[in-house]
Amino acid sequence: MEKQKRKISKSRLSISRRSFISGSAAAAAITIVPAYVLGGSGRTPPSEKLNIAGIGVGGQGQWDLENVSSENIVALCDVDWARAADTFKTYPKAKKYRDFRVMLEKEKNIDAVVVATPDHNHAVASMMAIKMGKHVYCEKPLTRTVHEARAIAAAARQAGVATQMGNQGMAFEGNRLINEWIWDGAIGPVREVHAWSDRPTHNGQLFWAQGVERPKDTPAVPSTLDWDLWLGPAPYRPYHPAYVPFTWRGWWDFGSGGLGDMGIHNLAPVFSALKLGAPQSVHSSSTLVYEETLPLASTVHYQFGAREDMPPVKLHWYDGGMLPPRPDELEDKRELSREDGLIFVGDKGKMYVEGWGGNSPRLIPETKMKAYKLPPKTLPRSIGHHKEWIAACKTGSDTRSDFGFAGPLTEAVLLGTVSVRMGGKKLDWDSENFKITNLPEANKYLHYEYRSGWTL
Repeated sequence: MEKQKRKISKSRLSISRRSFISGSAAAAAITIVPAYVLGGSGRTPPSEKLNIAGIGVGGQGQWDLENVSSENIVALCDVDWARAADTFKTYPKAKKYRDFRVMLEKEKNIDAVVVATPDHNHAVASMMAIKMGKHVYCEKPLTRTVHEARAIAAAARQAGVATQMGNQGMAFEGNRLINEWIWDGAIGPVREVHAWSDRPTHNGQLFWAQGVERPKDTPAVPSTLDWDLWLGPAPYRPYHPAYVPFTWRGWWDFGSGGLGDMGIHNLAPVFSALKLGAPQSVHSSSTLVYEETLPLASTVHYQFGAREDMPPVKLHWYDGGMLPPRPDELEDKRELSREDGLIFVGDKGKMYVEGWGGNSPRLIPETKMKAYKLPPKTLPRSIGHHKEWIAACKTGSDTRSDFGFAGPLTEAVLLGTVSVRMGGKKLDWDSENFKITNLPEANKYLHYEYRSGWTL
């Protein structure tokens, strides 16, 4: 498709700032037409292949498509055709596009989409597909704003499409063991959890920039990149390699730092095992907060109320190399992972989970783990994170990270970034009415005005 010139201007969202602050009502008002009403055949029979389109097909998107390549890859969309070149070669019969809006309107045979763009385009791409009755796999975090997470979850529920967020750790065996052991009472009622990641660093190196200001120079846009489409709904700014192809995660307009990146992975088993929903409050502390980027390191503290037969729980997040206090129960010869981990604190003991996504849980000290009689495996085991979604598209079966789970998880994670952006101030969260009650000025960070031509 030939590159088009687009007028850059601000406009009002189709859902106004006042209406999105009312939250639940705004999300519920979204009109969704299920696929079968649009003339489709409903679920694809298990014996037939889905027609899948990729939106954002370089990098992570390329890997996601490899994991669904048992199906028909019929269309590919990317704003940078140089970055997407390898994927284009892998699927030579697939139609190529730069604008997913054009692709979805033109390619009527698409059954499902895989969204792996930068975070700020997740919601607009996923919502358009959902409204057209298509199944959606979207990378994590589900959205860039709290409002988008609420709206996407509501839309997917109303449309009845199969969904899965790309936090692949939800398919890990250890993820299920965490649930089963905690529900078995292995460490008693859990009242505190510590979770961490070294992002934005990795193996001692800075993975992407945080704690910096916007660059002042304006280099030329690469000829293969449509910069206007890359920005999508985000506020306009000149192109700079400080943002692409991967370094966007640390910028407020495009990502949500280590918490939005690895927090989604590492907090998912916590939300699942402890049946968490909306927090009651959140506060934080961090290194210097900049207008353009997240700080280099932060700690975020959530308070959740009682749920069913579970007591209130405090959840602490650490990133940028920060670690929780070392538990006394951890053997002297063992060190806390500096990359990713979890510590569940119960009335009768502690569980340490090393690595991302909840992959390797064990009770500490080791003597307690050896003495523990493992409970029956009561949860269904995963056939594979992407395969779960394919099966759901065809049969209506469950996925472990559908948008009904991913939406509230993303909301909570992004509320933490709002607190960080507000300098660490405590936010009292009224989830039902979708507003921060004690600090009204913080509500402006629940969403933003999209640029002209972009709607949710």
